[in-house]
Amino acid sequence: MPINAEKAVETLNPKGKGPVVILCEHASNHIPERYGDLGLSAQDRLSHAAWDPGAREISLRLSKALDAPVVASCVSRLVYDCNRPPNSPDAMRYQSEQIAIPGNRNLSVADRAERVNTVYQPFCDAVDQVLEARKSRGQPSVIVTIHSFTRVFFDKPRAVEIGILHDSDSRLADVMLEQARALPHRKVMRNEPYGPEDGVTHSLVIHALSRGLANVMIEIRNDLITDTAGLGQLADELLTLLAPALVAESMTEPAPSA
Repeated sequence: MPINAEKAVETLNPKGKGPVVILCEHASNHIPERYGDLGLSAQDRLSHAAWDPGAREISLRLSKALDAPVVASCVSRLVYDCNRPPNSPDAMRYQSEQIAIPGNRNLSVADRAERVNTVYQPFCDAVDQVLEARKSRGQPSVIVTIHSFTRVFFDKPRAVEIGILHDSDSRLADVMLEQARALPHRKVMRNEPYGPEDGVTHSLVIHALSRGLANVMIEIRNDLITDTAGLGQLADELLTLLAPALVAESMTEPAPSA
C-alpha cells in the first residue's frame, strides 16, 4: 500500500448553507497500517488517549441541525494531534496521561515530517478548502470545534460537564455562557477542563482568528455521550447554547484578523 493511500481526513456536507463550519480533530482512533500499533494494547487503542469518543457523532448531529460542513480527522491523535502545531511536543506525544506510546519515542526528523505531511497538512488543507469555497460563494463562516474529555484525569474527578473554550475572541463563548442558565442541570464552564494556556486552541488560532471569524471550542464530558440517548440530549443542549450565539454574532462586526 502506498504510504499515503489511507484517507487522512473526511469532509461531510461541504456545501452546507448554514453559518457554522464544524471541525473534529479527534474524531477517529484509527492508526494507519504503516505505523503498526504504536506499541499500544488493544484497550489503549480504544481509549480516550487515542481519540475523543462521541465527538464525531455530536458533530454529525450538529451538522444535520445547522446544515453545517464537517471536517474530521480520520487518524488517531496518537499518530498526530491535528489540534497541535508541528513544533508542539504534544503533536506526536509519547505519553498520554498514564498511557505510554512506545511507537512515538525517538521519532526522527523524517518520521515527524512524514506525519505532518500525511496527517496534519491534509486536515488543514481540507479546512482551508471549505472556508475558501464558502468565501467565494459569499457565505459567512463561524468555526466550531467539537471535543470530548474524560470524567477522571490523573485520578482526579472533573465537575465540569460542558466546557466552552476560546482564545482571544470570546464573542461566541460569552453568549453561550450567558445561555447556560437554560441548562440548570449542567455544569457549564469557561475554558475548562482546558484553556489557551494548555495549547488547545491551535485550530481556532490558525483557521478562525487568522481570518477574523467568530469561533468556539466545545468540550463534552464523554461519559454523557456513550449512547444514542446521551448523544441526542447533549446535541440538543449544545444547540440551546449555540443558536442564540449565532444570532448575536450575525449582528456584530467581525473581529480583526490575527
